[in-house]
Formats: sequence, structure tokens, C-alpha cells
Amino acid sequence: MARIIVLLSSKGGTGKTLIAANLAVSLAKEEAKKVCLIDLDLSTVGDMARMLDLSPQRAMVDIINLMHIQPEAFTTEGFLTHNSHGIDFLPGVLRPQQSPHLEPDRIKDVFNLLHNNYDYIIVDAGKTFTEVFVAALNQASLILLVVTPDILSIYQTKWVLDTLQFLHFPLSMIRAVLNRSESAASISWQEIRVSLPVDLISRIPSEGRIVGQAVNRGIPVVIDSPKSKISLEIKRLAHDLVEENKLYVEHKEIDQIKLKDAALAKGGEFWEEEGLSETLEHPLASEDKDEILLLKRRIHNRLIEQLNLKRLDLKVFSDAQKTKELKNRAELLVANLLAEEAGSFISSQEVRRKLVKEIIEEALGLGPLEDLLADEDVTDIMVNNKNEVFVERHGKIELTSKKFISNEQVKIIIERIIAPIGRRIDESVPMVDARLPDGSRVNAIIHPLSLTGPALTIRKFRKERFTINELVAMNSLSAPMADFIKACVISRKNIIVSGGTGSGKTTVLNVLSGFIPENERIITIEDAAELKLNQDHWVRLEARMPNIEGKGAITIRDIFRNTLRMRPDRIIIGECRGIETLDMLQAMNTGHDGSMTTIHANSTHDVLSRLDSMILMAGIELPIRAIREMIASAVDVIVHTVRLTDGSRKITQVTEIAGMKDELHIDLKDIFSFKQTGVDKKGNTLGYYQATGYVPTFAEEIRIKGINLPENIFTPLRPESPL
Repeated sequence: MARIIVLLSSKGGTGKTLIAANLAVSLAKEEAKKVCLIDLDLSTVGDMARMLDLSPQRAMVDIINLMHIQPEAFTTEGFLTHNSHGIDFLPGVLRPQQSPHLEPDRIKDVFNLLHNNYDYIIVDAGKTFTEVFVAALNQASLILLVVTPDILSIYQTKWVLDTLQFLHFPLSMIRAVLNRSESAASISWQEIRVSLPVDLISRIPSEGRIVGQAVNRGIPVVIDSPKSKISLEIKRLAHDLVEENKLYVEHKEIDQIKLKDAALAKGGEFWEEEGLSETLEHPLASEDKDEILLLKRRIHNRLIEQLNLKRLDLKVFSDAQKTKELKNRAELLVANLLAEEAGSFISSQEVRRKLVKEIIEEALGLGPLEDLLADEDVTDIMVNNKNEVFVERHGKIELTSKKFISNEQVKIIIERIIAPIGRRIDESVPMVDARLPDGSRVNAIIHPLSLTGPALTIRKFRKERFTINELVAMNSLSAPMADFIKACVISRKNIIVSGGTGSGKTTVLNVLSGFIPENERIITIEDAAELKLNQDHWVRLEARMPNIEGKGAITIRDIFRNTLRMRPDRIIIGECRGIETLDMLQAMNTGHDGSMTTIHANSTHDVLSRLDSMILMAGIELPIRAIREMIASAVDVIVHTVRLTDGSRKITQVTEIAGMKDELHIDLKDIFSFKQTGVDKKGNTLGYYQATGYVPTFAEEIRIKGINLPENIFTPLRPESPL
């Protein structure tokens, strides 16, 4: 198998092409090796051929074109130009116009054809980070970076090294070659060696006249002036490249299927805990999967040790800039550790990227949660314990293949999530509610309250804001229902949106708030801010949880009482779940018409029971009759939402609270409802929306206010004419 040596430089004029050509000839002549020289410097097409006095008729681009036609039993015979000095030459292209047809994905195939026929393949890769350039680097056993002793070259060389590291090429496979090392007024080689993070393995002297003569004759300088200083140094370099096996990295092929299988085998996580056995026991185990798993564990352990992550102050994650700097340091370190621990270089850039990404996420990020948080189809993430991570997609809950290595690791992730927002979780404070910077809601609970392990729930913040027309198009309600609830908002009716967890209450409340006129002052109060209003005159308030000392909490009720002094036209509470319900009802009864809130309930009738119990929680000794009369007087309409078995969310009832039926019972009248008729073969819910025929008591009031509603909006539709 050939050793592939790729030469590159940070800028033009470094002598890279000259060194590549003469190095190839020296390996063939002095070291008696079979050598192929490849010119992939597409910015100077033809320079190397002229330097060697060659006139190639075929190029790598021709091989690639024919490989499409004859993919099997194809050889490079007839495409290489044989040189009298013992090398075979292959240009990338013959004309600049061919460069776009040099497919980066097929370059590896060409190298595979050459591998078994040569001892060494010398590649002049150029100086520009193109896809072809990177494809050639991915085949390298050794990268030689040609430097000249001037400030600009050194500065640009450092940039090239940073870029190579960004592409996850380890420093262990890169060496520097200093050309024109004896130039007058140049920077000393000692200074250059100190300033570069890679070894300087050759110092080629400057002999401009000798080199010029050789180039003009089209003869390699090692042949034209074999005793010159430059020739002797290039020959010495060639000899070292033959003798020093430690200069080269072996290649390892890990395809993406193996990488994916290994991730599935352990749920995508590879953390190593103290005392954890190195033995991997799982049903999907194979030699390849075990190798990847153990590789990642070893790198993870070394990363923790070298960055001292176990003693890392979690406050680092509160500072975005410091977090970014830490991850950048870790990424460079992992790229080098990957080659060290694997004992070889992983040829696929995509596989290298994935491995580095996963290790960084495990060590410094949120591990298996990273991909779930990035998945736009996932609305909720539910971690029950280390082995159970559920998500909700398109309204349906499903178990993922994601797993943590231990419950302690789940706790670490929880701490990492809440640390930037100044919260803590431990045995003295075993549960926490928080909101992430992107608006997502987080709830975590640990031992001793959670007996099965730390539990984490994330309700992802939806960036998009639905309109009423979009909800109608999604069949979440009918057009007549949309017209009616819009009229209710504009005419300042007090509305409660009810429903179970994840039924779409907040989405509906957002839509309803969009109908509030622009000239009204709106104040919203929430536990965790989720509402997204478009109006300009909007004051957004959020409750505050206790600090790490358990002090400083400000409840929704505290904020609500202050809100009444802020001259609101409308008050919207994200969710009533406690004693603030009494304050909300009193406000609705005392001039704050058009207010809205949500409440957890299984039906519109259940709303009344929930309101009763929450008011009684306030500790106010009121008779049930008085409570019911307060509710009947304060609330006009209940909009009930449901998440159905197929995952769809619908408004299944729009109900008026039509006063007291008798001394203890409130009169509820359904205005619209959803009638389910069954499910189809795919499990989708079948049904239709229907007006019940009941005309709300405030229908005339709506018309008096100039709000037009269709005359037949309350007329029942026959079941055989579903919407």
C-alpha cells in the first residue's frame, strides 16, 4: 500500500511545486521506490509538467469521467505519463476549464486504484481550501506544510493549521518544511520552530541560480545539480521519509452505517463514569461497534482530564462567550486525541466531524438531548430516567433510542441546563422549574422525590405563531367557530381556554390575543413566558421562582395585584393554577372585560369544578353559591381544546356560561362542538364540527357593536354534511 504525502502551502511562491517534484524524483532515484506524482494545484495548471518537461495527454479528470462509464475492472493504465527519471506523473486537469469536472467525491476512488501499484504517492495539493483540496488531504498519510522564513508566510501558515484543525486533521499527521531557510534578513528557523505547533523536519537552503537553471532546462534540480546544498537536503528529506515510519498515520475506514449502529447500540451515548466496566454488553454489539464505543470513551476520559472538567465551575455555561471558547478548545483537543486513541487517521471528513461533535456534546453539551432539541418536529422531551427518553412528535409520544450511561449523568445534564439561569437542584431543592433562553420550559425532579431516577421534561418553545386561518386549514376548528370566537374577543368577552396537557391551550390563547385591537393596553402574566403577541402596546410580565437560598419568589398573584395599578385594558394570564384565580375572576367582574386565561380541565363542565377548588385554595371562606355566582358573572365563554388519539389537536367545544341554572348550578350551553364519527385505516380521527343551534345570549350585543356574523352561523349542520 502506498504512503501518500500531500504538500501544501499558505500562499504562492513558497517553492512547494519544486519541492514536490524533486522529492518524488529523489524517492525514485535515490531510494529506489515506485513513485507517482500528482499535480492537484488547480491555481497553476501545467506548471509542474513544464518544470519536468512533460506533455501529459490524459489527466485525473479523464479517469473520473471513464469510471462513470466503466465502473468495474477499471485501471489507470494509459492515463499516467512516464518520466525518464523513474516517476509516473498524473495531472488533475490539463486545462483550467476542466477544473469544475474534477469531482471531489471520486478522488478517493482514483487513489484506491493507485494504492497497490506504488510505494509513494506525492501530491501537490495547492494552497486554496477547495473541496478537491480537502478530498486530497483526506487521503494523506502525511501532510507537509511548506513555509518560507517571512512574517506573512508564518502568519498564514498558522491560519492554515487552524483551518486544518477545524476540519479535524490532527497535528500528529502534519510536518513543516522550511524553504529558502538561509535567505538574507529572514526569520531564523529556531524562531519558526517555536512559533509553529508542528515539527520542522527539513530546512531547504536558498540557491536561486541553481534552481533557475534547472527549471529552465526542464530537469529536476536533484538531477541537474545533484551535489548542490538544495539537492542534498531534498535527498536527505526523501531518505528520512523512507526510514521514519513514525511520520505516517495509518488510515481507518469507519463508514456512517457503523457509526450509526454504534450509536444505537448504546443509545447514542458513550460516557465513562468512575468504576464503570470497560466491557460493553448489548444485543447489537459487534467488533466494529465496540471499537467505536471504546474509542469515544477513551477520548471522553482524556478530554475530562486535560480540561479538568470535573472541577469546572458550572457558571462557565452562564457566559456564552466563555462556553464558546471552551468548546473551541475542546474541539481542537478532540481532533488530536481522535488520531492518538484510534492509532490511525479516519479518512472520512464527515465521520470525523460526527465523532468530534458527539464527544463534545457528551462532555460539554446536553448529550443525547442535543439532537432532540435541534429536531423541529419534536415538541416535548421527557426523560424518565437514564434508560427512558421519550419525545412528542406530531402530537404522538414515542420512545427514542437515546440513553444516558447513568442517572448521575442525567443529573449533570440537568445542572448544566439550569446553571446559566441561576438555579440549582440538589437534595435540599429536589425539583425546579425554569425557562431556557429560547423560551423552552424546563421541569426537573430528582431523588428523593423521584424514585426511578432524575426526571427531566422540556416543553420546546414554538418559534412560529399560528393564525386563525392556519388553524382552520389544519382542521383544528371550523370557519364559523373561528368567526365566532374572533367576535367574542373584539366584543370584550371574558374567555377561558381549557384542555389537557399538550392540547394546544397556549396556541389558542395566542391566536385569540391576535384579535385584540391595537389601541388597547395588554398586560400578560405567565409562569414561563410563552405568549407571542403582535401588538405594540404589550407589557410582558413573568413570575419569579425562588433563588438558590429559597428566597425572592414572586408569584402570579403578586404580579396580578400590581397589574391592576398599571391601567390595563386587557389582562391575560398564561395559566390559572392556584389562588390567583380568585383575583382574576374579581378583575373580570370589575371592569376588565375581555380578559383571558387558560386552565387545565378535561371538559367544559370540569372547568367549573377546577375553578371552585382553586378559589377555595385561596383560603377565603365563601359559600359555594357565592363562588358559582362569581364564576357565572365573570366568565362568558369557555373554549375547550383536546389532543385526540391520532395526535391532532382540535377545539371540541365552544360553550357559553349562561348564568345560574338554579341556586347551585351554572348553566352551560354548547354553541359549537366537534362530533367524532370514528377513525380511518391509518388511525386518523374522523368527524365534523357542528353548531348546536343554541344562540348565545350576547349575540345581539355583538351585532350592536358593529361586528358582523353570518346569519346562519348558529344553524346546525346535518351530520351527513361534515366540515
